Amino acid sequence: MAASDLVALVDVWSSRIKTLVGSFIVDPANPNKPKLNILGVGVVKSDGVRKGVILDMEEFKKNLDESLTEAENMAGQQFPHVGICLSGTGIQIHNNKGMIAIPSNEITQDDVNRVLDMAQNGITLSNQTVLKIIPESFSVDLEHHVKSPVGMSAKKLEVNAHIFTVPTTALNNVRKGFKDVGIDVVDVFPSLLTSPEAVLSRRQKELGVVCVDIGSSCTGLAVYEEGVLRHACIIPVGGEYVTSDIALGVRVSVDIAEKLKTDYVDLTFCDQSKPKDEEIVLSRIDKKETETVSKLYLSQIAQARYKEILSLVNQELKRLGRDGMLPEGAVFVGGGSKARNLIDLAKSELRLPCTIGF
Repeated sequence: MAASDLVALVDVWSSRIKTLVGSFIVDPANPNKPKLNILGVGVVKSDGVRKGVILDMEEFKKNLDESLTEAENMAGQQFPHVGICLSGTGIQIHNNKGMIAIPSNEITQDDVNRVLDMAQNGITLSNQTVLKIIPESFSVDLEHHVKSPVGMSAKKLEVNAHIFTVPTTALNNVRKGFKDVGIDVVDVFPSLLTSPEAVLSRRQKELGVVCVDIGSSCTGLAVYEEGVLRHACIIPVGGEYVTSDIALGVRVSVDIAEKLKTDYVDLTFCDQSKPKDEEIVLSRIDKKETETVSKLYLSQIAQARYKEILSLVNQELKRLGRDGMLPEGAVFVGGGSKARNLIDLAKSELRLPCTIGF
């Protein structure tokens, strides 16, 4: 397979640098929906990045090179170009309108591109670079909520758009890291857009759904209705906050706290009428430790932080008037969604159908 046929995407602004390599296979029975065939995966702990900011360029490049090499070895091929997926609190979402006149009385794709560019006017972009402009709806003269205006007759075209930006310095540093390891970056995507595209169906987006991406340092939120993005935001609380809470509450290192979180935390354990508590011997995790910790106490610590995250999600839905009102409910993705019985807790807190995205 030629390198030009490969598709490679790298997620860099998280606790791990993740590389995915694949190729699209066209099904003759359904040629409009090619399937992605995964050829290689590389996952390496990211020691040079913290909350979407590169703190150590040399460490970042080392981890990046390891992740790329791991994926290349699995795929059996090298790839010179990649797309980057960015997350973290550095991503900003601006909502704005744009309007243009249509000189030819028929809307073309160039007109759509012009009105999307106009939507950037009036937004302060000091030290910010625009990643993507996502239209929510168009207005064609007096007709509103138009999804695709190309080919329509009109004298005026308006758009309501979501504009995703990232700090310019942070983006330049990421691009430099890729350049230094010999990889060309062809496009940059916010994970707020890539995660829903990976797990949500067209039907879910039409009926109404929220995608909740619980990452290490933050939680991303994307609400879809009638097939379009209605709202997106980033909540500055993520899975590593749970780890920190456990480390402080149990008085252990962050590494041990992470192990406790992944192996022992049950988010509904403390809600049982008569929970059968047990003592977790910490020496099983680290021989230097001599203490024990109650599973009930551990679950109470984690549940309190997850309830905070879910409460903040619900606040965003209330601002939209959609709390408890999305037929397809909430779909959870991200490393923080692996917590045991998160779905049961989320159903109770959000009053919505809840599932894990895959």
